[in-house]
Amino acid sequence: MPSTASRSLLLVPLLGLLWGFNWPAVRISLTEIAPWTLRAAGMTFAGLVLVAVALARGIPLAVPREQWPRLIIAGFLSIAAFNILLAFAQLMAPTSRAAILTFTMPIWATLLALPILGERFDRRRLLGLGLGISGLVCLGLPLIRSGQFSPGLALALLAALSWALGTIVTKRWPVAAPALTIAAWQLLVGGVAAGLGMLVFEGLPVPKLLSPKVAAALSFHILGAQALAYFLWFVVVARLPAGIASLGTLMVPAVGALGSVLLLGERPTATDWLGLALVVAASGAIMIPASRKA
Repeated sequence: MPSTASRSLLLVPLLGLLWGFNWPAVRISLTEIAPWTLRAAGMTFAGLVLVAVALARGIPLAVPREQWPRLIIAGFLSIAAFNILLAFAQLMAPTSRAAILTFTMPIWATLLALPILGERFDRRRLLGLGLGISGLVCLGLPLIRSGQFSPGLALALLAALSWALGTIVTKRWPVAAPALTIAAWQLLVGGVAAGLGMLVFEGLPVPKLLSPKVAAALSFHILGAQALAYFLWFVVVARLPAGIASLGTLMVPAVGALGSVLLLGERPTATDWLGLALVVAASGAIMIPASRKA
């Protein structure tokens, strides 16, 4: 019989597929569902699923009272602002390009870690930054020259920066609680933030019958890419080395771009694909730890 680690290894590409195809699923859902409503529903449901998983596993949900502000701030940046900005980015820009630009998250986190955390740049981080800058140039220059750099792409970059800043906050001021507990509460923080935005800008959602295509995309987004994927992520992180677990996230922009071609009919340019390859290589250089001798 295959070992637990071997079975867990099969979850890595599954995660990449779930999060990658979430990009076109969200874009399809946005054709009939308002962005604030979509994000409020998705993050709240995912947070409640993680709460249920924590309770079933006997994982405590308590967080030290004095650490709630840092948890809320990190959750607002990494979860709430990140997801909300991306919803509007996908309404205003091609999903494939938004996915590629958003995946510059590790690059911005590395840059912010220098002044805030005092982390030095080693060779691998410098290589990753060089590849990442090259990828942004490949993506951005042709769009700027042709006047196609839309506000949506700026929102995608802002989402990446928000996630990176949230990561830095988490590293600088960690929360003394299990990772599953932190993720559950941060998703619920995101759900509350999106819910308030929904009430202010969209009002209470009126129940309506969704088209079969949108209903399928919404079900995949909430059940597959949010609830199931977050649960599987914590299973993978608990059983596999961080470097192997990171491979699943490296698949996300590639699967997202491919899914946009297959499901949305988008046609990325040659410079888009080159930028994608460089950004994925940059993230790999930064995210996957160097192997160490025992």
